[in-house]
Amino acid sequence: MVRNNKKLEKSEASTLFTIASPKSPVTEQFKTVRTNIKFAQSDTPIQSIVVTSSGPSEGKSTLSSNLAVAFAQSGARTILVDADMRRPVVHTTFDLENQVGLSSLLSVRRLTMKDAIQETDVPNLSIMTSGPKAPNPSEILSSHRMRRVIELLKKRYDFIIFDMPPLVNVTDAQIVSSQVDGVILSVKEGVTEKPMLNKATSLLRQVDANVIGAVYIGAVADASYGYYYYS
Repeated sequence: MVRNNKKLEKSEASTLFTIASPKSPVTEQFKTVRTNIKFAQSDTPIQSIVVTSSGPSEGKSTLSSNLAVAFAQSGARTILVDADMRRPVVHTTFDLENQVGLSSLLSVRRLTMKDAIQETDVPNLSIMTSGPKAPNPSEILSSHRMRRVIELLKKRYDFIIFDMPPLVNVTDAQIVSSQVDGVILSVKEGVTEKPMLNKATSLLRQVDANVIGAVYIGAVADASYGYYYYS
């Protein structure tokens, strides 16, 4: 287990540290996580990951968005897919439209991958928003079409990040975690409860997901800190 105990600031959930403060210690920490992911398994390169949490309000979307920017800034062709069709926020974070996205691609046969992907002002970074809310997210995420989408994304991009709903209440993250190269859990002090975290990791084990590690966000006194760890 490699630990990095440098302090990590917290802010509002929608803050893109990697864009707003590209030379800050916070951004450097996301770059460290990026490096750890790249070398998590040297024999099998990590190309696609799920970012999730045990419950809500644990920073998963902030984590996935900043990691996506960090990978793009390294020169990797990167796409962030908002696969949280229940409470999507990626389109808001990046100020994008959400009329067409992943749910559209999985439900409307005539749509192509190009129809569901939006480019950003960040070089090398593309976004696939969640699209209109689907009545059956778990069903369409477990479809053959979803597996085909992942295959096609791997051919077009160097790195793919799926922002998924929390694990404990719905099966969405479990389904996609079994189809990607690795999973990262977001853990937040004062919010994440140990029994919930244990249940989340158990759910991932049930589908043989490759849990790369976690990002822990903590608080001390009146300042906000955090550290990353990977195992």
